[in-house]
Amino acid sequence: MSTAEAESDALHDRALGFVRAFEAGVDMPESFDALACDLARFQARHVPGYARLCDARGVRPSALRIARDAPGVPTEAFKVSRVASFPDVDARVTFHTSGTTLGARGTHAMRRPGTYDHAALAFGRHALMSGLPARVPVLVLAASPAEAGDSSLSHMLGLFSGALGTPAATTFFIRDEILDIAALDDRVARAIVEKTSVLVLGTSFAFVHLLDSVGDAGFPLPPRSRVMQTGGFKGKSREVDADTLRADLARAFAIDPRAIVGEYGMTELSSQFYEATARDAAAAVGTYIEPPWARVVPVHPESLLPVPEGEVGVARIEDLMNVDSAFAVLAADRVRRVPGGFELLGRWPGASPRGCSIAVDEILGASALS
Repeated sequence: MSTAEAESDALHDRALGFVRAFEAGVDMPESFDALACDLARFQARHVPGYARLCDARGVRPSALRIARDAPGVPTEAFKVSRVASFPDVDARVTFHTSGTTLGARGTHAMRRPGTYDHAALAFGRHALMSGLPARVPVLVLAASPAEAGDSSLSHMLGLFSGALGTPAATTFFIRDEILDIAALDDRVARAIVEKTSVLVLGTSFAFVHLLDSVGDAGFPLPPRSRVMQTGGFKGKSREVDADTLRADLARAFAIDPRAIVGEYGMTELSSQFYEATARDAAAAVGTYIEPPWARVVPVHPESLLPVPEGEVGVARIEDLMNVDSAFAVLAADRVRRVPGGFELLGRWPGASPRGCSIAVDEILGASALS
């Protein structure tokens, strides 16, 4: 085993310490900043682009004391540069961003995907399963891992299906981009007869397709069922306002709107964020919560410095589970801190924020740009 692998394994074990402490309901094993700074130092040594970014910003990784002082890596960098501390041959899984006709797909390779799996399942269970049995029928309105093996979302939904769901012949109800409503209806009908709540996981666009198909007839779910809705309409021909979609789903499924939980994640991360409405009666719709191992910090689009509480900024996401890539990621999403968490306000309009574009140039380095 190389020195870099040994360092990485030790950092993975420390990161998983946060997840295990969360699951046990005990204090975190160390401070967020301590692990974040050690991750930044490791990544500066073993991820060439990150070393260039630190040099360009005049940041000495050895001198870091708090996470916010370490430069963030824009999601655009994952499209134009390899953001990984290990060679390709050591990748156990490689996720790609959804394809568009406008450019390259981002790539996130993982050497120890078990870290991703453990963290995703721990926080997903926390956000979605409060008050439900340990296992319920899980119905997925998205492509399966067999069809979309390079999708981090399909991977996560498959993980949830296996760990939270009851045994079933059919869990994924979209095949070849076609929603099998008849099979879905049959599975829900059986759950109603069995008096079992269900957990429905799906993308916004799939839910819109379902609503279009069932029309005014609706698609009632068993009592106390939950719905996780994720993703926008990138590359799709139709968009629906988030509040309208929630209201339409609540009506069609005959469930409380607060049982519909929004999820926010991305290929370049190893952690996800959720609305807390299904577990906290006081939680605000549209406010997302973080696990103890991740932070969402709104920053100025040019300076990339944190903006005052309540102001809108670009999302800087600090993710301790991103051991071998970039612990701090800059996403072109508009966010605002509010009591209890953060609000997600959509994509940054127009081109990538200037600060993020400059950071990509710094990651590539002068030689790559000439």
